[in-house]
Amino acid sequence: MSGDSGRYMTQPSIWVDADACPKVIKDILYRAAERTGVTVTLVANQPLQYPRIPSLRLLQVSSGFDVADNEIVKRVTTGDLVVTADIPLAAEVIAKGGEALNPRGELYSPDTIRGVLMMRDFMDTMRSSTMVGGGPPPLTQADRNAFASHLDKWLAQRQGPA
Repeated sequence: MSGDSGRYMTQPSIWVDADACPKVIKDILYRAAERTGVTVTLVANQPLQYPRIPSLRLLQVSSGFDVADNEIVKRVTTGDLVVTADIPLAAEVIAKGGEALNPRGELYSPDTIRGVLMMRDFMDTMRSSTMVGGGPPPLTQADRNAFASHLDKWLAQRQGPA
């Protein structure tokens, strides 16, 4: 009986914190879904336009603070990849055994997430005291390349034998 348990395991999926995900990153994910058949689920609290690809899905959630994040955390399983710039969401995903990739190409890990969270909290404190202003810089070609590279590595690690 225990020998069959692997047969029922699902393939790892990609979950996208889609409301804040840059269009260029979504386009990379769409191409990956079309090329590999990996399930990519866009989680958003608003309707989105996306191409008709069999393994691409939209999960629209109600509006509200962290509703999409909470839905992703609820559904993510070990080995899944979550694309998000939300550091607390990334930390929760890692705690559940998933992986988290920032649209700028930074792959968060159990070893790095604590330091990233601490820096985020520090910067929030600085912004609220008006010592630091502004948001992140625009996405660069290097960011896109780093994202695509990490995504390709993640996909390659999950490809079964041909």
